[in-house]
Parts: sequence; structure tokens; C-alpha cells
Amino acid sequence: MSKTRIVILGLAIGSAVLAGLLAKGFIGQKPDKEIAEIRKVKTVDVLTASKDILMGERFVDGSTAWKPWPVENVTDAMITRDEKPDAKEAYLSARARLAVYEGETILEKKLVLPGETGFMSAILPKGMRAISVAISEHSSAGGFILPNDRVDVILTKKVDNPQSSDKIITSETVLSNVRVLAINQTYRQDKEGDTVTVAEGKTATLELDPRQSEIISMIESVGELSLALRSIAENDGKSMEKEGPKLSDKYMGKKQGGGDTLFVRYGVESYTSTR
Repeated sequence: MSKTRIVILGLAIGSAVLAGLLAKGFIGQKPDKEIAEIRKVKTVDVLTASKDILMGERFVDGSTAWKPWPVENVTDAMITRDEKPDAKEAYLSARARLAVYEGETILEKKLVLPGETGFMSAILPKGMRAISVAISEHSSAGGFILPNDRVDVILTKKVDNPQSSDKIITSETVLSNVRVLAINQTYRQDKEGDTVTVAEGKTATLELDPRQSEIISMIESVGELSLALRSIAENDGKSMEKEGPKLSDKYMGKKQGGGDTLFVRYGVESYTSTR
């Protein structure tokens, strides 16, 4: 074997041994531990809704829950456990001035507490009135009508049959697109004025303008009122709040038949002519 080959072979063996030693050193060496500092966000418990609470609905046990909230995102309007640890119990007698949905933070300005202005006057738009009318379960869509729904008010009455001595039962829509403020609830305040209680009743509280309130008070003595629930898809996608309640032409005081004005007295309709 020539010297050149011996030198090349020696270099190859040396390189292989050196590579093995280097590989062993790298493999056996433990990497430096990188300590990653995790930034902990400081939180505080705030009062939130544990379920959907409709406008006017009373808070009950289980309606609210404490939930961790980043301190930097807490506003003065929020209710924190540090400031009001008994808030869950204190607000059990409160009612929702506006709808509060599950997971949403509870704000005091959305609540009506005993001793404060009633939620009815708080949620009524300017120029509107809240008026209660007598209803029965079968005349209120079987209990499916809830606060903030829109309904039509139908009057059913008995009138004399001109052909005989029998009575004829007639029905007509008096008001349409009426907002329901409360249903089957009667609000009572104790003598001291400290607490407000809600009892089950047979009434519906409706949002009407002053003229419409007068009309519905008049027709309530004529016959029985029924509420027909309107679809949420009514008005071709337009806001039903903007449309507002509408009184039927018959009761608007408009002139009928070229100068005749309609009057309703004791359930009897009559016309007076201005011609």
C-alpha cells in the first residue's frame, strides 16, 4: 500500500472519530432551559346575567352570577364583588329596565329597584301612555304573548239583530301593532312605599298614545277584548317601533260617508250628519 493511500485512510478515520465525538457532545448536552415568563392578567369578579332576562322581568335566584373580568376593562357602571359582595341577594327584588342577555354584565342603570321610579314610566317613550285592559287566558293567545311583543286588539261584542230579537256577535280590529308592556301582572306598592310586589292578574298593559287610550277605555265596556299576536316579520322588515300603534279608521273620528261622524254609546253605534 502506498504512503498516499495510508495518509488518506488515516485522515478519513480521524475525521470519522472527530465527527463521532462532536456528535456525542451535542447529543448528550442538555439544552439551556428557557424560562418563559407568563404575564398573568389581574381580574375582578363582576356581576353578569346567567340567563336571558327580558324587559320588566324580575330577578330570581340563579338569574345572575359572578364572573372574572379583566381589571383594565372594568368600568364604574359595572357591579363588582369587592364593592357589593351581597349584590346577588340585594337585586333579587329588582326588575330589568331593559333586556339583559346571558353573559352580559349587569349595570345598575338597567335595573329598577324598589323605591325608585317604576319601570313602566322609565320605559315609556315620550308622548305615550301605559293602560291596562282586562283579558282572559283564552283571549291572550293562550299565554304565549310576552312583554315587548306586538299585538292587534280585537273587540268582540253583541249587537241587536235587526231581523229578529236575537243578538249578533261581531268582532273587529280596533288597534293594530300595539306594544305589550306587561301581561297578566299587577304591580302593587305597600303602604310604606318601600317595596313593590307583582301578582298574577288578568290584565294586559299596552303602550298607546293619549287618544288611543281614551278609545280603548271606551270600548272595554262594550264587549270583550282579545289580543292577536303579530309575527316578528311583520311590516316588511321595517321597525315596528317606528310604525307605532294604529287605530282603525272607524274609531279615528274621521268622517264617514261624506260627512257622517260615528259615535259609540253604551255599545250602540250611531251617526250624526254635519251636512
